[in-house]
Amino acid sequence: MNTEQLDRIHTGQGFIAALDQSGGSTPKALLQYGIKEDRYSGDEEMYAMVHGMRTRIIQSPAFNSEHILGAILFENTMDRFIDGQLTADYLWEQKGIVPFLKIDQGLAEPELGVQLMKPIPGLSDLLKRAVSKHIFGTKMRSVIHEANPEGIRQAVQQQFELARQIAASGLVPIIEPEVDILSKDKEASEQLLKRELVTQLSALEEGVKVMLKLSLPSEDDFYRELAADPHVVRIVALSGGYTQAEANEKLARQHGLIASFSRALSQGLSDQQTDEEFNSTLAASIQAIYEASIT
Repeated sequence: MNTEQLDRIHTGQGFIAALDQSGGSTPKALLQYGIKEDRYSGDEEMYAMVHGMRTRIIQSPAFNSEHILGAILFENTMDRFIDGQLTADYLWEQKGIVPFLKIDQGLAEPELGVQLMKPIPGLSDLLKRAVSKHIFGTKMRSVIHEANPEGIRQAVQQQFELARQIAASGLVPIIEPEVDILSKDKEASEQLLKRELVTQLSALEEGVKVMLKLSLPSEDDFYRELAADPHVVRIVALSGGYTQAEANEKLARQHGLIASFSRALSQGLSDQQTDEEFNSTLAASIQAIYEASIT
């Protein structure tokens, strides 16, 4: 584990950019960026297009370590290059931004009010590759739709079981049990989730470091006490489908919680924009998310 990077994530001012939409969400991410499906054919062309979009974001002068602590990539981006450097090396060496890797393979079908992660075949090999490519940490997402105590227990337990394996490989896992913002009993789910997080954190072995990525809570500062746990490096918030303005407004009321936004970060960016338009749109987004993160 890189101690300089750990210190930056633990104490730095700023937020984490989530550039990890992949698989089924890639065409949607490209469409949001103004690239229709008739402009590429097959996965290879699609991933080349999405890497072009990510490269444009990362190389923008607005995308800098003054505002951004880390960036979450997906596997295809980790394996590609920017200006002849592996993406993770470019992020850290040229930008001073800490690289993370999304490792989950998507969600299983809903059961007991939650969606667990699908199995991750070849996880130990992926973690070895991530270490060799200078990735600092990982991210994995499950989703809570209903306040079902057993479902929430299973979701959090699955996250922590994998987190131990990830930490043992020398990486810092971001544990993301997202609570659906449209859930009818979101607040009750958050109560159950926090209780389960406390239980699982207290059972972690000494020295294991994790991060938590959580939906913006219904009650302000609801997760604040978890930040004091010695195992927790940082708590970050996902935008979860809120617009950037809504997400920032809610985030600004959470002390010590910083953003890890994807859709809310790239909102308003387009392939058709000139570099000047693109950079100024991105700069405005980054500034607004940064200000909401440092409260």
